[in-house]
Amino acid sequence: MTHSGAYVYDPDRPAGSLHLRAARVLEGNWTGTSTVPSHGLYPHQWSWDSAFIAIGLRHLSPLRAQTELETLLGAQWGDGRIPHIVFNPSVPLDAYFPSPDFWRSSTAGRAAGAPRTVQTSGIVQPPVHALAAWLVHQADPGLSRSRSFLSRMYPRLAAWHRYLLHRRDLGGGGLASVVHPWEQGMDNSPCWDALLSRVTPAAPRSFRRADLDHGSAEDRPTDLDYGRYVRLATDYRDGGYADGAGEFAVEDPAFNALLIASEHALAAIAQELGAAGTARHARAERLTAALVERLWDPAEGMFFCRDVYGGDGRGGESYGGDARDEGESGALGSERRSSESGAHGSERGSRSGALAPEQHSAESSAHASERRSRQSGAHASEQRSRAGALIPERSVAGLLPLILPALPRDIAATLVRTAGGPHFGLGGVARLAPSYDLTGHAFDPHRYWRGPAWFNTNWLLERGLRLHGEHGRAEELRAALLETADTSGFAEYVDPYTGEACGALGFSWTAALTLDLLHEPARADQADRPDRANRADQSTHVVSHPGHRAFDKAQGTPPHTSHASHTPHTPHSSFETGAKGGDRG
Repeated sequence: MTHSGAYVYDPDRPAGSLHLRAARVLEGNWTGTSTVPSHGLYPHQWSWDSAFIAIGLRHLSPLRAQTELETLLGAQWGDGRIPHIVFNPSVPLDAYFPSPDFWRSSTAGRAAGAPRTVQTSGIVQPPVHALAAWLVHQADPGLSRSRSFLSRMYPRLAAWHRYLLHRRDLGGGGLASVVHPWEQGMDNSPCWDALLSRVTPAAPRSFRRADLDHGSAEDRPTDLDYGRYVRLATDYRDGGYADGAGEFAVEDPAFNALLIASEHALAAIAQELGAAGTARHARAERLTAALVERLWDPAEGMFFCRDVYGGDGRGGESYGGDARDEGESGALGSERRSSESGAHGSERGSRSGALAPEQHSAESSAHASERRSRQSGAHASEQRSRAGALIPERSVAGLLPLILPALPRDIAATLVRTAGGPHFGLGGVARLAPSYDLTGHAFDPHRYWRGPAWFNTNWLLERGLRLHGEHGRAEELRAALLETADTSGFAEYVDPYTGEACGALGFSWTAALTLDLLHEPARADQADRPDRANRADQSTHVVSHPGHRAFDKAQGTPPHTSHASHTPHTPHSSFETGAKGGDRG
């Protein structure tokens, strides 16, 4: 407290420290109920951004981190999906495309239970949310319990996982599928090129690309590809956001690895609420087995995306002749699981009185859903091929299953070798792991998701390396991330060789994950480890800096805010430049 009586955030760091500069980025991007990725480029709330932001915010303000997730989940749809954008009504429609009037969530999404009080997109993003909620709880268990944070989050997170495990099991093998490139998070990845080639693009005059207002065309998706993105989104919207009817369905290793890690975290949350989490851990392990069976290629030493509809006789690319096709490797296995078996399993653990009645009901619904055939409802047509084909493109997504605790040791060791090999160069020629194969035909060190390094994917790799005992490599990556965040001005993404800043500066998840890395490297809060998550004393480990309460008071964070409300934006961060804008749907 100053002499004037004002509270200031004082974490006992030098005035120009990386820690304080990261805190200022998050302060500048805070809207009152959530954090924008960057004001000029991304002026709304994004789903997986908010999860990563909350993980960093917990070190500054556990209350604000809880509010971040509460705001996002307050816009959840009735079918369980968490939309990838929650729109701020104070932002003009022409500030971002696709805007709320494109998605028409409250009307086109009515059958899927879209909220009527807030406008959202209709697609989703990777499920990092349960992991984030558990880590946020650990930052201040007392505050979390006093606000019933986990008991309010648990039924929403459970519904989110049920949606992905049932409505999105379009391949019938237990894994969730994404139905649009924007859902996987790596929007412009070369992994999607062959699949998009069978999509008829929307007419160029039917939309205006606001992304080109913020960046040069050579760093952006082509007009042709963008037209295909718009076509897929339009068709999904016009179909009432029903799953399984579109032309695009992909089982992605990173998306599913994050779902599995969050399932482990959801088990820890259930235990904190007084229930047995063993069944959820078992489900996560079965999902890990399904991930290995369907997406692992031992010959290439990494995981690949699966085109669910590939080779189905509808003109799609079958990737025939490549060693990664379904028929080539016995290790991949065949589609032989029945709709009752595989990665789902039922949650049979007993629930204590600590769980609210609606949570019991939600779990009962989950059991019933798991007994239903995956062929019913809005799932893919029986006429479609469910074997699909692996996509022969090396993406950083294929390394991210390293975050899974039940990953077989030999696979984990192979992933570490692949990460350091010629395709990704981690610890060698590359400062940070690139988003796409350094030797690939489509590699570009500056073009969005076609080569640049991103902080969230490298943060996940650092966590995975440490989880599997690669502490030396993890520490090297941690040091490289911190140095690059410092020298790049918390850039959205960077050149993997030089660390040159690309995209927006003062980017929220870069600042947030920098804060997380600045705390104890050998973090004891790795909720994706079953042996740790099952310990009753795990939730009492406080990882936040003692200054966080002063940060709450200095910033005027409210004790609780309406989940669907938004406030006008604060002034732009001083780090914001708007250079080389991104897409992000």
